[in-house]
Amino acid sequence: MSETKSGSPKGESIYLAVGFLRRPHGVMGEILMDLHTDFPERFKSGRKVYLGPQHEAATLGSVRAHADNLLVKIRGCDTPESVGKYRNTWVYVKSSEVPPLPQGQVYKYELIGLQVIDDAGNALGELKEILETGANDVYIVRDDKKEILLPAIPDVILKIDMESKVMTVHLIDGLI
Repeated sequence: MSETKSGSPKGESIYLAVGFLRRPHGVMGEILMDLHTDFPERFKSGRKVYLGPQHEAATLGSVRAHADNLLVKIRGCDTPESVGKYRNTWVYVKSSEVPPLPQGQVYKYELIGLQVIDDAGNALGELKEILETGANDVYIVRDDKKEILLPAIPDVILKIDMESKVMTVHLIDGLI
């Protein structure tokens, strides 16, 4: 089966990790979930999510805040033992279900696969991965021969053209 640049088989949904289930909490089947999203309001009772590497469909029951995380109940899991099978499991949503961003902004996953050129028009490769570091993100650009690490800062990232799928960058001394 061929794959798209996102790693999902062609024709299948792209799934985005938005949370991580840690451990059962209490005796009613709740589980502690770390948030990995800028949109925590997406988690409401009745919300469909996908669990684990097989993207098993599940529906959230109750959802409530707990410190910087959430306590969620998965419908059909009413005991710590039944929800325990989801311990240390990623929670996903389909990319088609994410909230739209203001014009001119893109989700990071949408940058993967862009062709990267320098400000002189030379092809540098394809944006393959984004590393989240403390100061700024780092874009990993690869071609057949080399890998370039580009800091995602305004002095380096000059233009992102989502329509033509091209990112234009300025290579400051020491990047190559």
